[in-house]
Amino acid sequence: MLASLQKELEQRKVDGLLRQRRLLDSPQAEHIVANNKPYLSFCSNDYLGLANHPTLIAAMQQAAGDAGVGSGASGLVTGHHRYHDDLEKQLAKFVNLPATLLFSTGYMANIGVLGALAGRGDAIFADKLNHACLNDGSYYSLAEFNRFAHNDVIALENLLKASTAKHKLIAVDAVFSMDGDIAPIPEYLALCEKYDAYLYMDDAHGFGVLGEHGKGSLSHFNLKSPRIIMMATLGKAAGVAGAFVAGEQVVIDYLIQKAKSYVYSTPAPPALSATLAASVKLIEQGDDLRANLNSLIAYLKDNLKLKLWHLLPSDTPIQPLIVGGNKEALALSEYLQTCGILVPVIRPPTVPVGTARLRISLSAAHTLEDVKKLVVAIHQAESVL
Repeated sequence: MLASLQKELEQRKVDGLLRQRRLLDSPQAEHIVANNKPYLSFCSNDYLGLANHPTLIAAMQQAAGDAGVGSGASGLVTGHHRYHDDLEKQLAKFVNLPATLLFSTGYMANIGVLGALAGRGDAIFADKLNHACLNDGSYYSLAEFNRFAHNDVIALENLLKASTAKHKLIAVDAVFSMDGDIAPIPEYLALCEKYDAYLYMDDAHGFGVLGEHGKGSLSHFNLKSPRIIMMATLGKAAGVAGAFVAGEQVVIDYLIQKAKSYVYSTPAPPALSATLAASVKLIEQGDDLRANLNSLIAYLKDNLKLKLWHLLPSDTPIQPLIVGGNKEALALSEYLQTCGILVPVIRPPTVPVGTARLRISLSAAHTLEDVKKLVVAIHQAESVL
């Protein structure tokens, strides 16, 4: 087996697909030190720049002193702390849904929810560009797994119309992590009403950024329905770690009983929940941060006009620059590194073959000068590569 593994790794290197970790020597931020070198970074999902906020650091320190640094047991034994419970109630009120349940990561949330809510005899309908964890959760559920073309409402309706499944669940990213575009959530909800389906929405990249006071994609579209179940992560715009699922009380009660990734996991430390409680308040008060972020997005889109490469249409902090070939995308990223700028390369299988890209992630912590430096460097790269 070891020889086979080594051979595959060597082939990935030849194909320009070998992933490598970068060692961070500083707090993650817009300016970082990686492998002992300073960089301007466009890699982080810390969209509001909260990860190093002094209020959150103080909240973490105080809560660790109050509640320790570990939960010690499953949430169904003695691992569910007052800080966890308070945060669940706070999040439910913030996103305007009846109840929420905390998970350790977004990946674990999606695996747990889809595995609990769908099974044999049921059907899941998923966008072909969904995040891998939605696909994995769908496979894990043993439900019939149907995929439709990206944001194709007509294709989805045709699948729903033909389905004879007992329960139907539409599972989609609200904001697509590699394309940055927003799913047609209102149209999907209308199909749920028409075909007696439910909508499971992964709002990892919308929470904190979109909607009134950063409440997310449901607020962005002004939607509310008992047919909606949403997931959002807490390590992106919230700046900390974890995830939550929100929906009707009966759904959350059922997940507490049946979502294996919740039942058989030790919850995140209570101190993280106390820190996140402070983060949610900062998100709610962060309209100026979102306004600054949106101005940076607009500047990048208006000024990054290229002949060889192009930005995908996106009004979110995720700005994908399509290069095409794996080696060409790597070369562009490496050139930017020589300019002191880090932008991650995204290659297959994360994205379709022939669409390798640089995934530019903007943050409210960036300055206009930071974005101008990136634009200048990419234009220079186009002339020399």
